[in-house]
Amino acid sequence: MSRDEAFLQITGVAKDYLASDAGAPLSILRDVHLQVRRGEVLSIVGPSGSGKSTLLNLLGTLDRPDRGTLMLDGQDLSQLDERELARTRNRSIGFVFQFHYLLPHLTVLENVLVPSLASEDARARSGAPERAERLLKRVGLDHRLDHRPGQLSGGERQRAAVVRALINQPKLVLADEPTGALDQKSARELGSLLRELNREEGITLILVTHSLELARGMGRVFELMDGTLVESK
Repeated sequence: MSRDEAFLQITGVAKDYLASDAGAPLSILRDVHLQVRRGEVLSIVGPSGSGKSTLLNLLGTLDRPDRGTLMLDGQDLSQLDERELARTRNRSIGFVFQFHYLLPHLTVLENVLVPSLASEDARARSGAPERAERLLKRVGLDHRLDHRPGQLSGGERQRAAVVRALINQPKLVLADEPTGALDQKSARELGSLLRELNREEGITLILVTHSLELARGMGRVFELMDGTLVESK
């Protein structure tokens, strides 16, 4: 993989947690290595408690590794202070979670625009409403702009959450069990939508899931085993 292709590079990353009884640290991630090309889509599977969400939190700069390095678009994240990490999150990373976390008192359009309010790019902020409406139309929610989350189905709420993750034009989108709260039909539709948006928007997409069906439709598949990543063949 060339330097230009190595958009995200994880080298020897480890993460430990102290047990509640103050005993020996519990090793969640031991020696994780991964290279991801710009615009690539891949999935990570593994049993509950294997460290999938922990790894996603590290990739999203919500936490720091105890050892190892994380390089995002040529930048060593370990060299950034908390303010710089927050700026990187807002500018370069979008998040989709198992539960949509839409604000119940805001409309769909207002919810989607929330991340843009923290953008330091005035031009991007001014163009956000137009982008939001375009993306909401793209995911079939143009008739729901003024509705509140409680008036939407589960699949519609999650589609709105996907658009919210894309509003600041991130380079990387991290999805943590995005179909976990959906029925089978809605889960398949959301999986297809994520792949389509990956191609259309040129984003790099990393998805954590328990669903092997969803994972196998997402390009490369990795399994988190004993604190390390192993690519499935």
